[in-house]
Amino acid sequence: MPVKLVVAGGFGVGKTTFVGAVSEIPPLTTEEELTVASEGVDDLTGVERKETTTVMLDFGRITISEKIVLYLFGAPGQDRFWPLWNDLAAGAVGAVVLVDTRKVEEAFPSVEFFERRGIPFVVAVNVFSNAYHYEPEELREALAIPVEVPVVTCDARERGLVKNALITLVGHALARIPAAADAG
Repeated sequence: MPVKLVVAGGFGVGKTTFVGAVSEIPPLTTEEELTVASEGVDDLTGVERKETTTVMLDFGRITISEKIVLYLFGAPGQDRFWPLWNDLAAGAVGAVVLVDTRKVEEAFPSVEFFERRGIPFVVAVNVFSNAYHYEPEELREALAIPVEVPVVTCDARERGLVKNALITLVGHALARIPAAADAG
């Protein structure tokens, strides 16, 4: 059974790295070089050394068993690519909203996107060495997300921590199934 998951968040938060850290195949990426045309459009605060950006999607795969395969779709972070998000989210079982605590405000559009569509999501705080460490409850309050939405800490470069975020997401999505069945 294919299970579609989306990895979303603001520009430069680590979505491509997240997908690549856990994919069993070389991830498909649509990275393009940042050019002079993006100056004044893409805010490089905190990611000044960033040289490329996703312009369509990232794609990775994780085989859980003969019957279950996770397909990861990384969404581009800039506003101008948001029309793609509807297609990426179609049929998704859940989403990871990756957050950079240096730019927490950039997580609001992602949180709102999945809330409005009723797609289960978790908030995964990507650890950056030069970022302030917030406790999960502080971020929950700052992002105004309900208590049932898990908030986890991860390092998008570390396979084990990315796996933990995905395990939390799948568990959260599965926990919502009985509630949806009871409502119908």
